[in-house]
This record gives sequence, C-alpha cells and structure tokens, in this order.
Amino acid sequence: MRLTARWIDQAALRTTPAGVPALDLTLEHQGQAMEAGHPRRVILRLHAVALGELARRLPQLGAGDLFLWTGFLAPGRNGKGVVFHLSDVEPVQV
Repeated sequence: MRLTARWIDQAALRTTPAGVPALDLTLEHQGQAMEAGHPRRVILRLHAVALGELARRLPQLGAGDLFLWTGFLAPGRNGKGVVFHLSDVEPVQV
C-alpha cells in the first residue's frame, strides 16, 4: 500500500522485546475522491509503525512535511483498529 500523508505525531523511539528499534507514528492524509458521482473531501488519520533502520532514520525527517509512505496494513493489538506497517518513505515534491 502507498499513501501520501503528513506525519503529525510520534511516540518515543522504543525497542521491541526482540531488540528491534520501533517508532509509532500518526499519519494524516488529506485528499478528494469521487463517491456516487460527487466529490468528497477525505481526511484520514492512521496509526503507523516503523521498525529497524527506518525507525532510526525517521526522527531526522521533517515532521509535518508531505511524504509518500509504503507498507502494509495489519490488525492492531488485540484486534482493535488497523496499523500501517511502514517499509519505506520518500519526500513528495509539491
């Protein structure tokens, strides 16, 4: 999955029980989509997590800037909600 979004919040860098660096983020996507022939404004906040080297690298990027995030969706802890597991990020030129 690929999503253009701003990074609006983050938790402190942590380590998983397996010793892997992990960073929890909140991403916000804003856009417009057509639904039933009418434009609809879409604003979506999504919980995300980065692991390993990506988790170490993300704090150096500008929070609030627009990025293209790549990864996959998985159930949240205890089956509540959805978490976007990040595998890559690249800046978006606006």
